[in-house]
Amino acid sequence: MLSNWFKTTLLMAALTALFMLVGGALGGQTGMLIALLFAAGTNLWAYWSSDRMVLRMYNAQEVDEHGAPQLYRVVRELSERAGLPMPRVYIIPDDAPNAFATGRNPQHAAVAVTSGILRLLSARELRGVLAHELAHVRHRDILISTLAATVAGAIAALAQFGQLSMLFGGQQRENNGVLGVFSAMLVIILAPVAAMLIQMAVSRTREFGADRGGAEISGDPLALAAALEKIEQAAHQVPLAGAEAHPTTAQMMIVNPLRGEDIMRLFATHPNTGERIERLHYIARDMGVA
Repeated sequence: MLSNWFKTTLLMAALTALFMLVGGALGGQTGMLIALLFAAGTNLWAYWSSDRMVLRMYNAQEVDEHGAPQLYRVVRELSERAGLPMPRVYIIPDDAPNAFATGRNPQHAAVAVTSGILRLLSARELRGVLAHELAHVRHRDILISTLAATVAGAIAALAQFGQLSMLFGGQQRENNGVLGVFSAMLVIILAPVAAMLIQMAVSRTREFGADRGGAEISGDPLALAAALEKIEQAAHQVPLAGAEAHPTTAQMMIVNPLRGEDIMRLFATHPNTGERIERLHYIARDMGVA
């Protein structure tokens, strides 16, 4: 089986190749460079400030060992096991059970959980969830997601630039011929969709990696499996207000908080929860955990 890092590398290479394909179809090196610089600048700003921005979106409140002693103590214990600096800890005042990690690197990381997940899960299950989130921090998944968003955003921007060029570049259309124009338009239309699908595939791959990493940190993969089952069931009943208002942040959650049974798996930002639970049971057997 291919490692998650190798899969992510292949997906990132596919995004880069797709970007070059769009640039080649348009034939404009200047436009390609402008689009890339614009997308990189936007995502670089998001990379440095995304943690504060997302935490504000969810009205997350920072807590310490006095405000939430049990939660803070577990995060500290797991951080030490993972060899990570102690992250900031936040509680989101929302009944929907979920959690996420954010921050550009382990030295600037934050872990956030909803008040709903604190009520739903047992101490053991919550420990499994927190270990999963710390695995995201250790794997620097925020950086990987930002790189994927940068290239995907550049492809979308380049496609928009290409549409304008096709509309106003009459002479270029005549030089390229009907077939060339049709091929370019096809690439312009389909490339952003393909980029979005690859970006989502990167997100799904990183979730599998965090499940395994969290199981290794906590030493209890079955606790995470039990937590995922509970969260998945509750996610279909209780909406997460922050995710409903800001759907693009849903990919950060441990379980997809957006409701809807008809969304195709192809467009999902998370792997199937049943498959994740099954993999965790295999990991437990490999670890000799009963």
